[in-house]
Amino acid sequence: METTTGREAVREALAAAGAPREIRTFTTAVPSAAAAAEQLGCPVGAIANSLVFTAGDGVVLVLASGAHRVDPGRVAAHLGVAKRRVKRADPETVLRATGQRVGGVAPVGHPAPLPCVVDVALTAFPTVWAGAGDEYAMFPTTAAELVGLTGGTLLEVAAG
Repeated sequence: METTTGREAVREALAAAGAPREIRTFTTAVPSAAAAAEQLGCPVGAIANSLVFTAGDGVVLVLASGAHRVDPGRVAAHLGVAKRRVKRADPETVLRATGQRVGGVAPVGHPAPLPCVVDVALTAFPTVWAGAGDEYAMFPTTAAELVGLTGGTLLEVAAG
């Protein structure tokens, strides 16, 4: 099992933002939206996947509904970069940018703030669940709170 370092960074970030949340921990890993939804008994669309993309010379955090894939073209258009310059980040880049490993990336608790977009599809759920720093932990929130916590922008990110 991962150390709680990522989880503690998330707990501290939530408290600092005035949004302390109970972090739910699991005995088995929930590294995917499907696994998390099964453990939580919620729709897969209510899982906020924290996905890191390279975008031009930087990175962007996309908080996407677990119900669909992200269209890099939509993210690129929002950021004003060429579509070919927006790609899923490799695990080393994710760890460097967030301090957290793929499968447990949270929307907060990173070494430095990241530009962020929040999938508008998450607004359909009164409660959404986000990673809490490792693949064994998640916390409840809302789409609006995710926008506030991350300084993000609501955006339709779904492919299609």
